[in-house]
Amino acid sequence: MGRKDANGMQSAPVEQYRKQIGKHDYKKSKKKLQSIKDARDLKKSSSPVKDTILIVITGLCVVMGLYFLLYWYLEKDLPVV
Repeated sequence: MGRKDANGMQSAPVEQYRKQIGKHDYKKSKKKLQSIKDARDLKKSSSPVKDTILIVITGLCVVMGLYFLLYWYLEKDLPVV
């Protein structure tokens, strides 16, 4: 089981140069892609304080909605004296 170039022949210097350029470009693009992904994830994730405030406001809205619905429903059923 030999390697691809097991016959001992070296590739041309131009081919070696092209391989080096390809490896270098791949490394640069990989770093750039990773930085873009990190920036996107940072934008996508919100702060815990913002999430907490949003949950509290949503809970208050639900409680107030239930209160007004019950008030309106019970107000209709009371007999006028």
